[in-house]
Amino acid sequence: METKWLEDFVSLAETRSFSRSAQLRHVTQPAFSRRIQALEAWAGTDLVDRSSYPTRLTPAGETFQAQALEVLASLQATRNLMRGHRAVGSDMIEFAVPHTLAFAFFPHWVMELRREFGEIKSRLIALNVHDAVLRLSEGSCDLLIAYHHPAQPLQLTSERYEMLTLGEESLRAYAKAGPDGEPLFRLPPRPHERRVPYLCYAAGAYLGQMVDLIIKQAADAVPLDPIYETDMAEGLKAMALEGHGLAFLPASSVRKELRTRKLVPAAPSGSFELTMEVRIYRERPEVARHAKAGVPLLWEHLRAKARAAP
Repeated sequence: METKWLEDFVSLAETRSFSRSAQLRHVTQPAFSRRIQALEAWAGTDLVDRSSYPTRLTPAGETFQAQALEVLASLQATRNLMRGHRAVGSDMIEFAVPHTLAFAFFPHWVMELRREFGEIKSRLIALNVHDAVLRLSEGSCDLLIAYHHPAQPLQLTSERYEMLTLGEESLRAYAKAGPDGEPLFRLPPRPHERRVPYLCYAAGAYLGQMVDLIIKQAADAVPLDPIYETDMAEGLKAMALEGHGLAFLPASSVRKELRTRKLVPAAPSGSFELTMEVRIYRERPEVARHAKAGVPLLWEHLRAKARAAP
């Protein structure tokens, strides 16, 4: 079966005309018809109802159209990915990084890395946690940087992947500061407050699962009133800065806002917070599907730095 047969079939499904599709596909109508017949022979059933005009698909053809579109999209995505690898070049190190770390942690970390390690060419692929891990497991990036907490570990086996700890990150509650410098909303709530407006992560977001853990560990019931949700910490921070409610944010994402007192902690130190590790992962050299020359050198630098850390 040839992929051009799928493209022919998709064109016919759109135009409902053999002659028009043949013209669009730059072949004669007899040749186009033969391709469609060859595809039907491969599928083992009629895909086109030739007894009607304009041409329409059989029920099997309707089902096959959806599958053909999916296959062609997947092939195009794979082609783009391969071209991306070619364009990146052997000296460009690709990092898959969840969105929050991509915005808050990565720029500062790379700047410090360049001072210590030297010049490095990097390509950042910002994704959700699931897709970032998938990139590494598929061999579509060189390194993965992600949060780690024992309650929600990433499913990466030590037999296949190596890991180093880059640092720690605290996750705690923040709110906009009022005229008196105090948070507009706080935990525990003030005596006159029955519910606290809560800016929350969408279901399934990694940081949302960490916030759920914080709330479960609280001694008393937490009277949060969810009024807004998104899967990105930057979105929650923007809403918190406007004074809409309280949000749980990684400390690295609010450095500037804390310095300028636009945001302030919304709970006493040590309460309603947890600490996560920031980790970096790579495929072990003996099983790596593709290895760039700069990755082992960078890894050894990071390993030595981790060993020297107090």
